[in-house]
Amino acid sequence: MKKSLIGGLAALMLTAGVAFAQEDAVFIQIEARTSLNGAQQSVNEYAGSLSDVNGFSLGGGWYGVALGPYSRDQAQSVLQNLQRRGLIPSDAYIEVPRAYARQFWPVGAQVLSDLNPRPSPTVAEPTPEPAAPTVEAEPVAPVAPTAQADAAPEPVVEPEIVEETPRQARASEAKLTRDERKDLQIAMKWAGVYSAAIDGAYGRGTRRAMGDWQVQNGYEKTGILTTLQRAELLRQYNAILDGMGMAEFNDPRAGISMQLPLGAVAFDRYEAPFALLDGTGVVEGAQVLLISQPGDRKTMNGLYEIMQTLEIVPLDGTRKRDKNGFLLTGENARITSHTEVGLRNGEIKGFTLIWPTGDEERRARVLGLMQDSWERTAGVLDPAAVTDAGQAVDLVSGLKVRTPRENASGFFVDNRGSVLTSAATVAGCSRVTLDGVFDAKVIASDDTLGVAVLRPAQSLAPRRVASFRTDTPRLQSEIAVAGYSFGGRLSAPTLTFGTLEDLQGLAGEDELVRLALAALPGDAGGPVFDSGGLVVGIMQTKGDTGNRRLPEDVSFAAKTSELLTFLNSSGVRAVSNRGASIMAPEDLTALAADTTVLVSCWE
Repeated sequence: MKKSLIGGLAALMLTAGVAFAQEDAVFIQIEARTSLNGAQQSVNEYAGSLSDVNGFSLGGGWYGVALGPYSRDQAQSVLQNLQRRGLIPSDAYIEVPRAYARQFWPVGAQVLSDLNPRPSPTVAEPTPEPAAPTVEAEPVAPVAPTAQADAAPEPVVEPEIVEETPRQARASEAKLTRDERKDLQIAMKWAGVYSAAIDGAYGRGTRRAMGDWQVQNGYEKTGILTTLQRAELLRQYNAILDGMGMAEFNDPRAGISMQLPLGAVAFDRYEAPFALLDGTGVVEGAQVLLISQPGDRKTMNGLYEIMQTLEIVPLDGTRKRDKNGFLLTGENARITSHTEVGLRNGEIKGFTLIWPTGDEERRARVLGLMQDSWERTAGVLDPAAVTDAGQAVDLVSGLKVRTPRENASGFFVDNRGSVLTSAATVAGCSRVTLDGVFDAKVIASDDTLGVAVLRPAQSLAPRRVASFRTDTPRLQSEIAVAGYSFGGRLSAPTLTFGTLEDLQGLAGEDELVRLALAALPGDAGGPVFDSGGLVVGIMQTKGDTGNRRLPEDVSFAAKTSELLTFLNSSGVRAVSNRGASIMAPEDLTALAADTTVLVSCWE
């Protein structure tokens, strides 16, 4: 009903006898199509609800749909009414008759002849951008492919772009596709002159942004970008990609095709499930992994877990997974990482982009082009295609596994999972973990004692907690330190036996006891047990006194009495007992395994 009323309004404006001179006649341009068939469909649709619908050839293979003719005042009124009611596009505009050529709708109509139009001028076409070179990995099965560029095309003399009048600029703009219009809006948003939606519709906000950009760049403010100005805007926007060498890369062995920054990375080798492209030095730290392997959901989930152990996937970032794929992002002071993986038809494929932190705008642009061009092709990387080069326990498919800055020991002191450890171990850590899995935070520390209390981020239920000895142990009695002596390379704590040498430090420190025991750095923070399995101290960080190097079998531990006072003030209720019985060695080993934890400090 609303459409009929508006159509009647347009018809009424003509039938009301309002006269206008032929030289003042104008049309309302509402749509441009790239085919005659598409234009005919459009005029049929508009003619069902609007009056005065015309179809014209625009030249260059384009066809326009227009309303009119009207006087300029009438056209402005009709344009505003129809746009306000959403019956015509928001970017419709007023156009003069000479912008149109042959009329194809209504059939037999000669509106332009009646208006005696002048020939339309030729509008210079925009300069085509040179196509990106195609780079392909050679399909040589036994060896890694070499990326090669296709033969360069013969140089083509580009037509010179002629500056346009606003009318010519409007005509050339009408030939842009919706995606090309969006690209210009994106570029204007990057330039800081546009803040509305990226929708390809050129309304008042877009026109205002165009005018602002023209002023910023020394052009006359018209609100309509000419072909030359559009090219300059896009040149500015894309300048950040200079030197990146964005080009299509096709790897038939991995079955992946996508645009890559081949100025910054180059193919290096296969380490299944990865095809590795290492940095060329143009962008420090840049790297790309193409991910390809056969498998099912279980295989994909395993890859999801493994990749989070790699140095190239920093801890701080997004972790998302569903039945069809996963997303991993991460950032630290050195690199920013983005991984996308999908499962389809028994093939797991994806990619990882590693880029230096601080170069975010260029990284985002490179990543966007990679995502937009991503394509699966025939082929999947053979899991057996793994080289022997660089294999080690801290490497996965040639990539270094993330390792903590420091590993030491600690032990459970209450049923909530609180852990007592060395303060030096957890000082300055961005992340602390227990047994390499559970996140924990420091809730209290004492630098004089050299100890700290950790509280796990999630509730833990220890098998057993340590019990502290409250009476004074006998000098020269046997003691044992439980700790991850080798920095976590072994899956269980090691017991190192020794004797209690003195109830104070070398300088008479009352808070320490001296041990005759050859401790290793990983033992720091571990419990010192007496022969009955009670804690008589916590192992201190191994160190020298001044310029003197201590013998290897001299170590120190903080006293139990001091530890209990510290724990009580930190809100931790520890278990305590007096010493008496002697525990069998195998029982002491089991107690150490249940109470001692690996404490890791991460950058």
